[in-house]
Amino acid sequence: MKLKFLFVLAICLLGYGKSWSQDYLKTSNELIARVVPKHQSYFLTEKLNAKDGKDIFEIESKGNKILLRGSSGVAIASAFYHYLTEYAHCQITWNGTNLKLPATLPKVPAKVRKETPYEYRYYLNYCTFNYSMSWWDWARWEKEIDWMALHGINMPLAITGEEYTWYLLYKEMGFSDEELSGFFTGPAYFSWFWMGNIDGWGGPLPVSWMKEHFDLQKKILQRERALGMKPVLPAFTGHVPAAFKAKYPNAKLKATNWTNGFADTYILDSEDPMFAQIGKKFLEKQTELLGTDHLYSADTFNENEPPSSAPDYLGKLSARIYDGMSQADPKAVWVMQGWLFYSDRKFWKEPQTEALLKAVPDDKMILLDLATEIEPVWKRTEGFYGKPWIWNMLHNFGGNTNLFGRMDVVATAPAEALANPKSGKMKGIGLSMEGIEQNPVLYELMMANTWQKTPIDLNKWLPKFVTNRYGTNDQHAQDAWKILRKTVYNVPADKYIRDGAESIIQARPTLDSLSRWAKTTLNYHEEDLLPAWDALIKASENCEASDGYQYDIVDLTRQVLANYALPIQRKFVAAYERKDLQAFQIESKRFLNLIDDMDKLLASRQDFLIGPWVSDARRWGKTEKEKALYEMNAKDLITLWGDAKSPLNEYACRQWSGLLSDFYKPRWEMFIAKAGNAIIQNKKLDIATIQSELADWEWKWVNKRQDYPTKTVGNPVTLSVEMYAKYRKEVGGTHQKK
Repeated sequence: MKLKFLFVLAICLLGYGKSWSQDYLKTSNELIARVVPKHQSYFLTEKLNAKDGKDIFEIESKGNKILLRGSSGVAIASAFYHYLTEYAHCQITWNGTNLKLPATLPKVPAKVRKETPYEYRYYLNYCTFNYSMSWWDWARWEKEIDWMALHGINMPLAITGEEYTWYLLYKEMGFSDEELSGFFTGPAYFSWFWMGNIDGWGGPLPVSWMKEHFDLQKKILQRERALGMKPVLPAFTGHVPAAFKAKYPNAKLKATNWTNGFADTYILDSEDPMFAQIGKKFLEKQTELLGTDHLYSADTFNENEPPSSAPDYLGKLSARIYDGMSQADPKAVWVMQGWLFYSDRKFWKEPQTEALLKAVPDDKMILLDLATEIEPVWKRTEGFYGKPWIWNMLHNFGGNTNLFGRMDVVATAPAEALANPKSGKMKGIGLSMEGIEQNPVLYELMMANTWQKTPIDLNKWLPKFVTNRYGTNDQHAQDAWKILRKTVYNVPADKYIRDGAESIIQARPTLDSLSRWAKTTLNYHEEDLLPAWDALIKASENCEASDGYQYDIVDLTRQVLANYALPIQRKFVAAYERKDLQAFQIESKRFLNLIDDMDKLLASRQDFLIGPWVSDARRWGKTEKEKALYEMNAKDLITLWGDAKSPLNEYACRQWSGLLSDFYKPRWEMFIAKAGNAIIQNKKLDIATIQSELADWEWKWVNKRQDYPTKTVGNPVTLSVEMYAKYRKEVGGTHQKK
């Protein structure tokens, strides 16, 4: 009987292994079918063993088929994308896709073998889940998971629907729906709720939302794991409902404030015995419902300082946080965002940082150097004091709309860090942007690092990127991108410019040349961008049918016009200051006309419409009340961010058709009318009063019911050429190529 039992057990284990293998091949094949449905039969897939726990893939021709071998679903997807880009000259990005495969697939001359030097390829920032993903359904998530796999991602942050697990746990602890109603934020603000910055704003959150997004999370995790990814799930950070005070009067709570116009939130002190108890209960509940890959995200002090800077205190604190995880999961690995070491370096000096990190075993923590391309924290922390860490590109803040990036840094710095003996245990690379669906070149470039340990040669990589993107090797297009590399995608070493500039159009109307969150300082001279515009316009003859080209020509035209708004604004401000009514009227009218033209141009591309953002938000609502709540969340996040007195207004501003015409333009019209009257009456403009009035108007706009177009209008190339003809000489005629 014993032998028979062991035999059956062995058969079961062998069957399980075979099933697992078939599942990952099956999942990979399904991905290929979604991407190239007419050519899926030309691709064969086989399993390949990983090398030292790191992914590996091979590609070779087999008759008229392409054989893809990989150590995981992600490795096979990466092999597939490598074939598409290197041999079929295709490309898949958020903003333009070229999948024009030839009838007969190109052969691979000799077997290709790629090994990644990076165990982890991380993806997402808490903020991405709101600045870009607030209203995503499964169809959009499925598309993104495919993109992740194609680009080698194997360690995604996975926090969709987290609030439902907390809801269930707090209900078990005896909290009523009424006590929790002021805790959960609205759907557009979860990122900052999860990080303990705000409670309740944009709510109350319907339980129907929680349940639906918990179901969505299960689909996300199932697909990610089927491809061989290891999702990072949330852990307890101490953030509790305000009602906790009354229910547990002896609990050791600390009121903390994010200082961005919101009420206090409450953090349970890690010294309180309930901290470890709740942390354990949460992970047990989450594991019961969702399973685990033993990777947990916890950021206790996101833009909030601890109550003490004493190293001993900080060390004990982090030890207790990890202890709460390990009690529920002895294999737990704490994945910590390193943002605090960047954003609050005055507090997190060497003794404080070292104490926080060293209290946790080295193999039980992974640090995310969250903005390494801006400031590599690893360099001033001795490679995070022996902890494994990941080199991340943050790049975009707030999901803003601008052409920007550090192309040369992204091409070289990850490999240089990997080879640097002082970098310690660098285990991966990743993307930690606050918002996606912009600047696709930076993301293609960053993830090109995945399968090599040497720096990327941009002189070879960029021309290939352009050819793949446009489906043709056009010299004018190549010339344009050479200029883009040296202008918008370059930050001079002697300048500290954190992120891309906004347009003065997006600033709450002012006589100044910028506002706090609508910064207009460029990382290049605006006239140096104009030859790129000239060249890309000339490329239209050969490239106009390309999806990627259509996006790029609109985006570049938008950037030129967005930059040009500032000199026009400076002219009508100067006219106001010298009380020249005629000049003021002429220049302010030009400014408003420019907004109209930008709105018209952007209406030609789905990427630049506000309509889908609002309609997708409303679609989640079951009742008119819920639809209105979600619409308010969607509009508030990208404008005021909070109430009428929010200090974060414009942080997440966008250059979108519909937003320009219905929000930015009316604000400027009101401001211009008052400034014109001030000239006539020979009075000084009361800026503070006007901006207060504008804030009240903005709050009404946020709460107003309004539909916006969800379909494009006009041809993007034709409209770009039209704007070029109208503005090129006006913007800078001396730079125009003949």
